[in-house]
Amino acid sequence: MKITTQMVKELREATGAGVLDAKKALEASGGDFDKAVDSLREKGAARAAKRSGREASEGVIELYSHPGNRVGVILELNCETDFVARNEEFTNLAHDLALHIAAMSPQYITKDEVPTEELERETEVLRNQALAEGKPEQVVEKIVAGRMNKFYEEFCLLEQPFVKDDKVKIKDLITDSIRKTGENIKVRRFARYELGGE
Repeated sequence: MKITTQMVKELREATGAGVLDAKKALEASGGDFDKAVDSLREKGAARAAKRSGREASEGVIELYSHPGNRVGVILELNCETDFVARNEEFTNLAHDLALHIAAMSPQYITKDEVPTEELERETEVLRNQALAEGKPEQVVEKIVAGRMNKFYEEFCLLEQPFVKDDKVKIKDLITDSIRKTGENIKVRRFARYELGGE
């Protein structure tokens, strides 16, 4: 199949990839747009993984107040340079993350931050639930693992489906921005306040 400049342009607009990368992805996929997008996302994720070890000490403090001023969020989002910190892509990401935190109320940034005691308690409760439901002993661990993933999705920011598009997890949203900006991006910390809350 002949790869046209229009096809390359559409793929670039959808993914933010460079002309050459978009053309190569279309050629490799035989002109299949969806396969080309997947290929570029995989490459972007691989590049993002390489960047994840780099120091991210610049960034922004995003302040978000939900309409009605009943919920507010303070978020520190870091990147590597002040150039990217002022970039529209980065500032939009910070705003979207703060909005998401206001709506979904995560307790932790990553799975690793969940205290061991809490994990053990949750695992024990889920194991007992599965046994009480009469599930066979040999499948209980798989059931517990599946339900623990739901627990992480509820309480860990990076594991949560994005409030504006539940097909995308927050960690994928950040990875996509890393790919587009070419810099490591990290959620350093956040605080969520709710009127009358603790």
